[in-house]
Amino acid sequence: MNVSQTAKRVMIVTGEASGDLHGAKLIRASREMTPDVAFFGVGGQRMAAAGCEILIPGEELAVMGIFEVLGHFPVIWRSFQRLKRILHGPQKPDALVLIDFPEFNLRLAKQAKRAGVPVLYYVSPQVWAWRRGRVRKIAAVVDSLAAIFPFEPELYAGLDIDVRYVGHPLLDEFAITRTRESLLHDLGIPLERKVVGLFPGSRGNELRYMLATIAGAAQLIHVRRPDVHFLVPVAETLNQADVAAGLPSGLPVTFVSSGKESVYDVAAACDAILSVSGTVTLQIALAGTPMAILYKLSPLSYAIGRRLVRVDNVGLPNIVAGQRVVPEFIQEQATPEALASATIAFLEDAETAELVRKGLSLVQDKLGEPGCSQRVAGMLHELMSSHSSRKVEI
Repeated sequence: MNVSQTAKRVMIVTGEASGDLHGAKLIRASREMTPDVAFFGVGGQRMAAAGCEILIPGEELAVMGIFEVLGHFPVIWRSFQRLKRILHGPQKPDALVLIDFPEFNLRLAKQAKRAGVPVLYYVSPQVWAWRRGRVRKIAAVVDSLAAIFPFEPELYAGLDIDVRYVGHPLLDEFAITRTRESLLHDLGIPLERKVVGLFPGSRGNELRYMLATIAGAAQLIHVRRPDVHFLVPVAETLNQADVAAGLPSGLPVTFVSSGKESVYDVAAACDAILSVSGTVTLQIALAGTPMAILYKLSPLSYAIGRRLVRVDNVGLPNIVAGQRVVPEFIQEQATPEALASATIAFLEDAETAELVRKGLSLVQDKLGEPGCSQRVAGMLHELMSSHSSRKVEI
């Protein structure tokens, strides 16, 4: 490990593309407060660009679904053991920052607790959605928790854990920097065409379980509306060739690298979007574009998951709004026909599209104010300072 010797060293771990984004923002905000803090751990290209030493690429661990995790277990186990050795080693970090990714990160938090390393959890595990009893287990191994939804802190009331609502990190980055005309012109898409975004996610498993459904819906849309051009943002964690191979031949489609064009600019240039569930749906909500959300797992993972989940909606815009503001289609409901019909309705029914836009404005209001990354950085430095003080007193 080549982490430079500085006053403070922080291990940071995420296995999600969204976590990589949040982690990069946090690293930069933290270094604005204290320049000599060194970050190392698990993440992606954005965290690396922010100055984090990547010991394990986050995409190696990014798997969704119970049985999918089992199939990927050897890689996950080796990574966990490597981080565990560091936490218990002679050069253990001054703090551990965990971003989302709860099944892996809560186990790592337990090891940090045993090693005496203070833990900041950024993006609370979704205890409000399933396994609410986990709050006590989380409080037992996590010192500070940065909650990104306003309803989360009350779930931890009375427990020995510092939980603060910090607002949503997407608000720190949200910006539409290009006009629709400018983006479409550069991509060679005629301005008179209707544009439908196909957002396939950032994980290989999302392609495996949802790309065929997205492709089927796109084919139906193309048949009914030949004037539609499809715009597909490809996450840096995916291979464009894999995405392209799953779409119908002859489909009028343009691929855009998420590393080259902002997801907000792409979303704002679309008339309607068909997206997998996840953080990207909140990014689309901020852009204000009508969308339909789909969510699919393997049949076995879904059968187990639906017995545990206790929410009416899976789409984050609907959860944040507290009501169904965009249509969502789960598992067997997510058919190409249903998704195509919902998407076409946005193109042909101005009233339907406007109703969704009004709902998305409600989501925007409920996400809070910018400054999340700075608030979390403050929590991190406060945690390290208080822990150092306790060690001196001992």
